[in-house]
Amino acid sequence: MPAVAAIQPEYRTVGGARIRYAESDSPHGRTVLLTSPWPESVYAFAPIWATLADQARPFAVDLPGFGASEARDELFSPRAMGEFLAELIAEADLGKPHIVGPDIGTAAALFAAAAHPELFASVIVGTGATAVPLQLGEPLASWVLDPDFDKYRRMEARAIVGAAIDTNASDVSDQIRADYLSSYDGDRFAESMRYVRRYPEELPELAELLPQIETPVTIVSGRHDRVVPLVNAEFLDARLPNSRLVVIDTGHFVWEEAPVEYASTILESITK
Repeated sequence: MPAVAAIQPEYRTVGGARIRYAESDSPHGRTVLLTSPWPESVYAFAPIWATLADQARPFAVDLPGFGASEARDELFSPRAMGEFLAELIAEADLGKPHIVGPDIGTAAALFAAAAHPELFASVIVGTGATAVPLQLGEPLASWVLDPDFDKYRRMEARAIVGAAIDTNASDVSDQIRADYLSSYDGDRFAESMRYVRRYPEELPELAELLPQIETPVTIVSGRHDRVVPLVNAEFLDARLPNSRLVVIDTGHFVWEEAPVEYASTILESITK
């Protein structure tokens, strides 16, 4: 089965927002909750889907305001999105899943693990901004810190997203690339920026919580990530009491650039 066809998105309402998700009918009991990276969608996990389904039950979601999921203004912050994850797990009856939260999912998953220590069996994060003071590469630094936010509303969203994809994940299929572009069309990309623009306020709050997170955390980072430099992963590893750092010889989009290594890291983490 082609990788794209393995993911069959559906929609459901969680916490008042219509979200897009995909789940496997795998009989394996371990549930792996995957939150899609930005500016991508659940299809980011197409290269690893079959591998995960051989040993677990993958459940992928476009977080509200990302991918093809409906936005809710109050969820455009990592802390609030962490609370959404708790709500999703309960409403979708996911039990006690292992969560894979790359990119924007990193801070949300860690906030959730801090607030709800019973929530996850393990946490797999990385390629998301976490370091304080902020350590950001481009274009993320501009998206987070540029005082002229309105100019992004005037830009062509497809050009911004297309450039990000072509620079960091140039091997994706035309079908997946089209989904990424349509997911952030119109003003959706500019609106989604509101989430990362909360980093200066909320990442210092997260940093204070890290030593309290007892859940096992695996941090996966690309050695050559120019968007979210490796120092962010090292920052987490130095402060989390039960963590391990896995560095893969890639850029930012590890899950697409090195799917075999990424999937292997996830499976190793959930079977320990």
